[in-house]
Amino acid sequence: MSMSMSKKNNLRRSGAKIMASLILLLGSLAYIMVLAVINGSVGFICAMGVTLMGAVGVAKALGETIALSYGMIIGLAIGCGVLRGLLRYLEQYSNHYIAFRLLAVLRDKIFGALRTLCPAKLESKQKGSIIAMITSDIETLEVFYAHTISPICIAVIVSAAVVLFVGMVSSWYLALIALAGYITVGIIVPLISSGKLKESGVRYRAEFASFNAYFLDSIKGIKDIVLNNAGKEREKEVNDRSDILLRETRKMKHDTTKASATTELCVSLFIIAALAVGIALVANDVLTIGKMIIGVVAVFGSFGPVIAISALPGNLTQTFASGDRVLNLLAEKPAVTPVQNGEKIEYNDLKVTDLSFSYDGQTQVLSDICMHAGKGEIIGIVGESGCGKSTFLKLLLRFWQKNHGEIAYNGVDIDNIDGDSLLDNVTMVSQVTYLFDETIEDNLRIAKPDATQEEIEAACKLASIHDFILTLPDGYKTRVGALGDNLSAGEKQRIGLARAFLRGSELILLDEPTSNVDSINEGIILKALKEQKNKKSIILVSHRESTMAIADIIYRVKDGRMLEC
Repeated sequence: MSMSMSKKNNLRRSGAKIMASLILLLGSLAYIMVLAVINGSVGFICAMGVTLMGAVGVAKALGETIALSYGMIIGLAIGCGVLRGLLRYLEQYSNHYIAFRLLAVLRDKIFGALRTLCPAKLESKQKGSIIAMITSDIETLEVFYAHTISPICIAVIVSAAVVLFVGMVSSWYLALIALAGYITVGIIVPLISSGKLKESGVRYRAEFASFNAYFLDSIKGIKDIVLNNAGKEREKEVNDRSDILLRETRKMKHDTTKASATTELCVSLFIIAALAVGIALVANDVLTIGKMIIGVVAVFGSFGPVIAISALPGNLTQTFASGDRVLNLLAEKPAVTPVQNGEKIEYNDLKVTDLSFSYDGQTQVLSDICMHAGKGEIIGIVGESGCGKSTFLKLLLRFWQKNHGEIAYNGVDIDNIDGDSLLDNVTMVSQVTYLFDETIEDNLRIAKPDATQEEIEAACKLASIHDFILTLPDGYKTRVGALGDNLSAGEKQRIGLARAFLRGSELILLDEPTSNVDSINEGIILKALKEQKNKKSIILVSHRESTMAIADIIYRVKDGRMLEC
């Protein structure tokens, strides 16, 4: 699925579909949501009961026939107050339990989706947008699960209960006014205001994601910004983008405030209408003053749930925008379908025959590639930057789907090999080794979580990095620092090589392992690789002719074609 297609899906998916999809994620937690709705509905009725008991007491004092003593009325009022507190606690506890459980599930699903999309689809996505999705978008969905679903259900149940109560105890005229008020405040006003709120919410989320991506990019590249004396220009752009975001925030808040004011106005008008009709009914002897007081007080205190609904469009617009992005990511098809339950292999040899590939189906990157790599061989692939060398390595790992030809391990085509088995047998060390802000030991254990200390040190010795690590303040327990800033490019590269050795794969793919290091570190890395020649098969990609000195066979890539030198 292309980015343009993804955008189209964003436009086509309605708020109702987004809400339905998010609700379906409840799954086995649905019964807790039902309990939350019941607790919330009964709890609000109990809250109304406190004031209603006061109205009942006044009606009794005015001569209304009521089968309750004053003591019982006071007792019921106290009981309703206590029960309201308990039920409110249970409602909030249930909602937040569901929200946080589902957020954990969503984060797991998103990470799983990113793993499936990586690296093919992620290369075209802004990292800042992904971070915004994992953080702010997920947190926004927490509001949906904890403060949206229950309020809507509670409003419907309470409104229906109040209409029936007022109609049977007081007057159906008052009941109809209450019903009209609920429909106006809970449905009509939100529908009218939702258009502007949705538009402003979508614009705000888009600007927020854009600003987040730009700011993150600036932080990551702060060293180059300083070196090129581009700080003022970058700062100005950050300020300009911040001002744009602020304007969108103000617009969204303005629209939200207008909607809130309209809601409060409508509630006031319907309360005045109920009071006026009640007085008229009493004046015309249609209704006793006691029953009028009970009915009007019930209407007065019943607008809380529908007011909560009327406030939802402002939140829902952000929720729908966030939910849409999350759902789009979860629904996005990977460029390469993972092979599960495919053939298991133990690497012995690799044969590439008539391999062709293009990213967009039009621009040819590789054409008619043929290559063979046997066990215990170092295969060198040399060529200018941008000629397709790195793409070739990604195809060997099935990070991209080949268009034509065959990539066969032990005679088995790569499309038929189990994905986990392939990654167990083939490891790639990329041009830039990423180090997490953890200890060196933790960074190495990524390759083999259950590795012993002896295995870790053995791998580091093979990569000629062991002695250097011992010179660090805490040895293998030394934190590398954010983005590995405490280590040089050569040291990072050797740690990446140690990872590959620790993993124990029989075939190691090296993408420009010496491009960012000096001649001394290049010699160290090449020496470490040469010493592993009899134990591993190595495919070495580089634009440096000097790197090819250790290769048994050298292929040259030019104009998307690869020929043996």
